[in-house]
Parts: sequence; structure tokens; C-alpha cells
Amino acid sequence: MANTILVGAQWGDEGKGKIIDFLTDHAQIVVRSQGGNNAGHTVIVGGTKYVLHLIPSGILRPGTLCVIGNGVVLDPVAVAGEIEGLRSKGIAVTPENLMISDAAHLVLPYHRQLDEARELAKGSGKIGTTKRGIGPAYGDKIARVGLRMADLMHPDVFAEKLAARVAENNAVLAGYGLPALDAAAMLKDLLAAAEALRPFVANTVVYLHKAVSEKKEILFEGAQGTFLDIDHGTYPYVTSSNTTAGGACTGSGVPPNRIDRVLGVIKAYTTRVGEGPFPTEDGPLSDMLHGMGREYGSTTGRARRCGWFDAVAVRYAGMINGIDDLAVTNLDGLDSLDSIKVCTHYRLNGALLETPPMDYTQLAACEPVYTELPGWKTPTETIRRWEELPANARDYLTKITEWSGAKLKIASVGPNREQTILL
Repeated sequence: MANTILVGAQWGDEGKGKIIDFLTDHAQIVVRSQGGNNAGHTVIVGGTKYVLHLIPSGILRPGTLCVIGNGVVLDPVAVAGEIEGLRSKGIAVTPENLMISDAAHLVLPYHRQLDEARELAKGSGKIGTTKRGIGPAYGDKIARVGLRMADLMHPDVFAEKLAARVAENNAVLAGYGLPALDAAAMLKDLLAAAEALRPFVANTVVYLHKAVSEKKEILFEGAQGTFLDIDHGTYPYVTSSNTTAGGACTGSGVPPNRIDRVLGVIKAYTTRVGEGPFPTEDGPLSDMLHGMGREYGSTTGRARRCGWFDAVAVRYAGMINGIDDLAVTNLDGLDSLDSIKVCTHYRLNGALLETPPMDYTQLAACEPVYTELPGWKTPTETIRRWEELPANARDYLTKITEWSGAKLKIASVGPNREQTILL
């Protein structure tokens, strides 16, 4: 498999957790390089459902080492709780299979308070964040006032720095009419989490460079999706990190010339959570998928907005990420349809577009240009071989990946590990 970056090529929720779990059968190390616990990967193994927020999906594979890289922002209390939750389900989590970067920035209670207050203040113009404090934590990082895991490992130094940050943020929270936070109570909880996490904390850059030199196979696990990227997404309706392939390098310390391939993950249709433009959004398709119990967020439980497959968006994602191969998930969600629409171009003010405009108001004004393909009207969830898929399903997968400009590598027909077709 070599060193592979796995990215979402849509708006997130593409089923990356399941594909990562499938690929880690061959990977020795899985690295999470950006985002926070606003992301969620759902993996079903042996009938047991695991919802992972910060710990890489490789934790479910014995013998695989998981790394939380320097580009991640993490809530120490939440991570400690996630570790205990996995242990309660019989999953071993030890310093032998989990490492946390000492350079990773912390998400603290005042970040969550600010996130929620800012969203409420925006009213109808809200971004649609998960209110987990991710944006404010990255804001502190860029402003060079953030606290990191290395700080948390030194209680006396951390206490002094935390007190200063709480005093400053309490003044900001007062402007929103919110009560002051108690620095002493916060410190007590954080230091308890610090002791639980201390055995896992290390300089992960040094470890990963050693692993590269030893020719170990590394999988870089993306969170969110291309169009939530802070630079390349539908700004301002984006997350606060680089969700694209380049972010895997800066967020892990592994340079680009050590990466062998990029695998993009897409759904057989399109979904989006939160606010922002969504050209192929379709109400009846959303109703159908929600009626099947599909498309509810693993982190928030929010119903996702659903639409037809958007080849314009995925084509552009291929350019940004350098996608070599595609994994298509949720094919079985379309099993009952007579016909299926695919957006091949946008129309804006009479002009035909092959790539999306960067201005979100223009993207919102784009009309999708559809090609309609026949459905297959046959359940696919028990199929395990490409040749056994209905002809129309094979044709659909072939066309959407060709229109997207990359090769089809994996087709998924359900959430379980074994419901995967490898080409």
C-alpha cells in the first residue's frame, strides 16, 4: 500500500472511517493530521458499532499503531473519555498502539463557550459548526496564544498559562453576556486528563520519520472533506483546518516527497452538514435516504442534507489533492431508484462551468446540469465481487469516476468491513 493519504473529496461524511478500517489491514501506522472531535468516523466490526472522534480508526486493528499528529486540536478530557469508551468495548488502547503529538494544540472549555456564543450571535448567518470549540482553538493557534500538549505535561507552567488565558477569555465571554469560567475547576479536570494521557504523549514527528526510513506503510487519515478546507472549501462555510492532502504533510511533519499516493473517498451521491451552498441538493432524495435511517451525523446526530452526485466538485477535489484512486461508498443507498441523476457541469449566468466558482454566492447561484442514468433496482449489500454487481451499477460507478477524473479502486455496499469490493 505504501504511504497513502486518504481524503474526503466532497463535504465530509463520505464514509472515510469504513475505508480507513478496510485499508488498515495492510497499514502498520495510521495518522490523524488535522481537525478535532468535531469529526466522527463510524466503523462497524463484527456487528459492533464504533464511533471514533479523535483516535484514528486503526485502533480497531490489532498490531496497528495510531498517531494523533501535531496538526490536530484536541480536547484532553474528551480524548481521555474516548480511550475509556474503547476500553469498555474490549479494545486495547496502550502506548504501544496510540501516540499523541506533544505539539498538538488544546481545545479548552472557553473555546467551546466562544464557539457557541459566536454561532448564536450570527443568527441566520451562522456557519453551522458543531460548537465543539474547534474554530476558536485554531484561532488561538494562529494568534500564537494557544496551549499545547507539551504545556499540559508541565502542571506548574500550564496552570500559570491557563490562568492568563481564562482571564482574557472571560472578558470576551462577558461581552456575550456569559458568566465567567472558573480557572481552578478547569485546571483540576485538565490535570486529571493530563495524567491519563501522559503515557501516550511524544514527539510524533521523530517517530514518523524513523518509520518512513524503515519503510513502514503509513496511512494518513483525513477528517472532514475537501470542500470544508479552510483555503479551498466553500468559505466561510468551512472548518478551520486544511482537510486536503497538503494538510496531511503539515499536520504530521512527514514531507510531500515521502507520500506515494492519494486515495479520495466519495459517496455515490452527495451530502453536506451545516450551512452553505450545495448545488445538487434534492429534497425527495434527502427524504428517501433519511427514511431509510441513513445520513445522520455520527458526531452530532444532525440530519445531513442530501443531493445527487456532483462530478464538478469531485473533479476539482482531484486537482487540489492529486487524487490517484477513488473509493465510492454508499452505493447500496441508491439500490431502489429507477433512475439516478449525475451533475456533470454547472450553469452560471448562461455559461457552462467545469469547475466550481470560489465565491460562495456564485456557487449558490449555479444550476446543476444533469445526465440521467438508469438505476439497477437490485439489492447490492450482499455482493462482494465486481462482476456480480448489476450491469447498471457497474456502469454508474464507471461513469461517475471517469467524470471525476480518477480511477475506481474500491466500491462499498454497506457499513460493515466485509461489505467492500476491491478492484
